[in-house]
Amino acid sequence: MTDYKNIFGKPVKFLATDPDNAEAEGQIWYNSTDGAFKDVVVGEAWSSASNTNIITSYGRGGAGTQTAALVFGGSDPGPVTTTEEYNGSGWVFGGNMGTARLYGAGAGTQTAGLAFAGNGAPGLTTNTEEYDGTSWSEQNNMGTARYQLAGAGTQTAALAFGGVNPQPPVTYYNITEEYDGSSWTAGGTLATPRYGIAGAGTQTAGLGFGGYTPGSMQSATEEYDGSAWTAGGSLATGKYQLAGAGLQTSGLAFGGGPPGDGLTTTEKYDGSSWTITSNMGTGRATMAGVGTQAAALAAGGVPVGGGLTEEFTKSINVITGAAWASGGNLPVGRSALKGAGTQTAGIGFGGYTGPPSSIPSTVVTLKYNGSSWTTSGNLNTARVDGGPSSDGSQTAVLYFGGKTAFSTPSDAEKTNATESFDGSTWSTLPATMNTTRHGIGGAGTQTAALAFGGGVSPGATPTTATESYDGSTWTSVNSMNTTRRYISGCGTQTLALAASGFPGGGVEEWDGSTWTIANNSNQNRQNYGALCGVQTSALLGGGGSGGTPFDGSTEEYDGTSWVTSASMAVGRYSIGAASASASNASMGFGGTGYTTSTEEFTGETSALNIKTITTS
Repeated sequence: MTDYKNIFGKPVKFLATDPDNAEAEGQIWYNSTDGAFKDVVVGEAWSSASNTNIITSYGRGGAGTQTAALVFGGSDPGPVTTTEEYNGSGWVFGGNMGTARLYGAGAGTQTAGLAFAGNGAPGLTTNTEEYDGTSWSEQNNMGTARYQLAGAGTQTAALAFGGVNPQPPVTYYNITEEYDGSSWTAGGTLATPRYGIAGAGTQTAGLGFGGYTPGSMQSATEEYDGSAWTAGGSLATGKYQLAGAGLQTSGLAFGGGPPGDGLTTTEKYDGSSWTITSNMGTGRATMAGVGTQAAALAAGGVPVGGGLTEEFTKSINVITGAAWASGGNLPVGRSALKGAGTQTAGIGFGGYTGPPSSIPSTVVTLKYNGSSWTTSGNLNTARVDGGPSSDGSQTAVLYFGGKTAFSTPSDAEKTNATESFDGSTWSTLPATMNTTRHGIGGAGTQTAALAFGGGVSPGATPTTATESYDGSTWTSVNSMNTTRRYISGCGTQTLALAASGFPGGGVEEWDGSTWTIANNSNQNRQNYGALCGVQTSALLGGGGSGGTPFDGSTEEYDGTSWVTSASMAVGRYSIGAASASASNASMGFGGTGYTTSTEEFTGETSALNIKTITTS
């Protein structure tokens, strides 16, 4: 009798633990610990990804792939010129378009993109622009102004079809235009005029599906051969304002819906018929869609807003996107506290516990065990806005500078005192900082710390002063490039990172002797952003401007550039923060409004999609 070995040329392996690499694909093994036969299966699923920077983003054009995507235009809330680029982890701003537009279309790649048509400011536009990975340039206009049309192809061989002119008398278009990298010419006509149509494929093998005609949401699919459209298989559900990805023989349709609604439905096309596959996590319409049938991306859309991004992947791996989750609440809400330690062994100290006029600050120290907070030894001096040794552990922390009350001009309340914590008791050290200040950035450990920036007398004048601590003495070292207070820091004494701060914000890196200006974060988090991790793997979240907290958006830094990441549920500034040696296991707690909220951050993970084989 033919057995597994004869078919595959290898026996079934007996393993105590499941494999964790792609070599397991197509294999069967027996897990002796679980007492079960297992294999790896290919799955299709949507997973959450980092939000775009534009929060109220819909009606955006898109191009590129899942790991190198480009979205542009859209509404915030009116037509915008904004461009964003995605690298598979998060979003960064690109060069602005020349023409603000909403419901335009796109084609091409992240470094060779094309944008055309849309609802401009004001009115419909025929403008066409090309993107080179850095900036947009104006090209020859299209023949017909319209919006909610579809696009496909490349920067030098693009296809535009469908759309609408909403001005009375409303015109629904079935026209097609082809772009050769220089100018537009007329192509074949769709059998059904419609707008809110989605597209995929190339200029000579295009695919159009869905859309809206008077009184009817379309399920019709049409295929283009470079000169004419012919009927293809129908979608399972009629819908418009959906998104598409892939090729004519392997297309993907997702989202869309009836007016005012958003569907989660996803369908895949094999060149003749559509089949329903895994639903999106959040139903929406008017999103940007790019990629292939096996690796697609959906960004923005309504009614959810928030710049929501999801990835569709056909893979042997199950991908879990980066996310914030609720942790144990602080026993008493507080703001302007500081933190150190890790996600499962964190510490928070100082801060305001109520309106500054009634309860200026607190000495209470709290420890976190991964699920709940408990009270520990008190600070000797109640204070806020000091600098913590951000890389310190729960049992070896340094706290320096700050102010002891809330008042203006606040000169008398500033302190240069230094305290150390041994896990149960705070001790005031004989060493005092050379520059008395508050709103300081801190980095390093209990015996090798770095203090930088802050507000000094008179009032709260921002400073560039930097000091290094060796366990016994503070020494002035080279100053920062940008004066600021309410600054955030992380890293070590020789590899520190500084971000945010008032008045100018900005990011700087410290190499042990000199500060260097680095790439700025996407959001200018001027006041009290929370920064944790290390110089080459940091997480920056929250912050505010003009007394208004941001919406909870966060960003990740890899030592070179910043990309958006998952958002906190509670937008705030003046947050306590802690992390491990990198940004993928961090936490934020407290903040504006004297919130008790604690949130825990986990970075993106990927694991084999392992299935237990049963006889049923």
